[in-house]
This record gives sequence, structure tokens and C-alpha cells, in this order.
Amino acid sequence: MAERGDLLLSGATGLVGRRLLPHLLGDGYAVRCLSRDPGRAARGLPAGARAIGWDGLHVPAEALRGCAAAIHLAGEPVFGGLPSAARRARIRSSRVASTTALAGALGTLAPAERPRALLCASAVGYYGSRGEEVLDEDSPPGEGFLAGVCRAWEDAARGAERHGVRVVRLRIGIVLAREGGALPPLALPFRLGLGGPLGDGRQWVPWIHAEDLVGVLRACLADPDLEGAVNVVAPAPARNAELTAALGRVLRRPTWLRVPAFAVRAALGDLASELLGSRRVVPRRAQALGVAFRFHDLEAALAAELRPSDG
Repeated sequence: MAERGDLLLSGATGLVGRRLLPHLLGDGYAVRCLSRDPGRAARGLPAGARAIGWDGLHVPAEALRGCAAAIHLAGEPVFGGLPSAARRARIRSSRVASTTALAGALGTLAPAERPRALLCASAVGYYGSRGEEVLDEDSPPGEGFLAGVCRAWEDAARGAERHGVRVVRLRIGIVLAREGGALPPLALPFRLGLGGPLGDGRQWVPWIHAEDLVGVLRACLADPDLEGAVNVVAPAPARNAELTAALGRVLRRPTWLRVPAFAVRAALGDLASELLGSRRVVPRRAQALGVAFRFHDLEAALAAELRPSDG
């Protein structure tokens, strides 16, 4: 395929970045990958990708100069550590401060040197917990810790609009991938025979298979007229009880041990609402783009990621 120019990618060695990078290269882009350890990152990058150093906050203007677009995926994982005040601060600053700095760096470039588009990760946590309400991209923000982080995160990304850059805000659901993210810790208690619904199990869980996430991102990158929020979720959200049953069937384990809501709150503090809250999110704009989702069925998506490593 003919060369299509350079892209800047943050989070290239993270879960989504590792899945996305080969597709970007296959689409004909050369990719500049931001890394805190560019020497180490370079050893694992495929041909067509090169590592550029950054401190996790300030994006060098030279890294952006001449790129066709920037894709900003970096951020502290929401789960995987104790819910301390310091960790919550890192979750926020790693997203909001880095995006603010990136938008500022765009403004230091001459208009002809700026990327034409910024695709910036956000999360379905933007909507807060909304019960049975169907949530598309026009739905207002909700309440809670992650909702506040997402509002500030997206506001920071929109700062690039002042410099004439097309901004797409990617509200990503729970990503199903065997190599990281939410799925391995979610599956672990089931593998031990200790899995079960969280709370009453009726809360809606917006999910997406990693390969479908890549498909949505590529569609957003390719459409020069697309801007604003895009829900990056599968067309069929599932309730937590349905997720529990599907995990049990895929892993061939029992699912009888219900986890009380108070136990989740005791373990996670104000992050517990991200597991107990209900978000019935639909991908209206992705479907309007004509994205062909491979995985509409939750159990098939789980099986594609979990069964190859199950023995």
C-alpha cells in the first residue's frame, strides 16, 4: 500500500495500542510511537514504527510536526491497584494533563505543520450510572469520579479545536482482550470457581471486543468529516448477570457465588460505582459510519479471547 504519511500514537505499548499498531502500518501509515523508554520500546516495534521519547505528560512539538493525525491512548489503568487518593490523582492527571499538554503543543506549530485530526481516548464512564436509560453520544454526562475525569479529559481534547484540528472523543467500553485490560482480572475468580454476579447483576455493561475497537478507530481516522464523541462499544450491551453466565459457560466454571455490593464498595471505594453502575451505551455514530462489528454476541467475543488460553 502507498505511504499515507505519519501518525503519532501514544499508548502504543498498551492494550489498545498493541492491537491497533499493526493495522495502522498495514493501512500504509508510518507511526511515531511515544514512549518513556524509547530504547526499550524500539526493540519491540515492527518495521514502519519508531519510538520517540516523552515524559508521559509533555508531547514534543517535533513529534507532532508533519503528522497526518495524532491518536492519544495513554493513561493510568483504572483498575489494578489500591483505590488510594494518590492513585485517583494519577488516573486523572495521566489523562487530563497529558491531553492538555498535547493540545497546547499543537498550538505551537504552524497551521500547515499541525496534524489534521486528534483521536483521543475517553471512556463510557462519562455517562455515570444511568439505570435503564439508553445512552448515545448526545446523552449528557453523569456523576461520579470517572464521569468527572472523562468530562475534564474531553474538555482538554477539545482544546485542539481552537487550532483547527478535527477532534474525535472515543468513549470506550470494557475492552475484551486476553492480554490485558479488564478481562484477565475479571476472568480470574471464575477460573478459580469463585465467579458470580456483582451486586444484583442487573447493571448494564458496555463491552467491545478488541478487534472491533480497532475497527472503530480506523473508521474514525479515515472519515475526514467526523468529529465529536463516538461510543466505542458493541451494538448489544449485556447485563452483569449475562456477562457472568457467559463467562461461566466459556470457562466451564460455576457462577453461583454472588459478590455483594457492599464487598465491592469495601474493596474499591468510590471506584466501585464503575462496576456496580449501569450504563446502557449504544454505538449510534459508529454504526452510522458503517463499521462492520465482528462480535455482536458477548459469549462469542469472550470465547475468542479466553478459550485459546484455557488449555
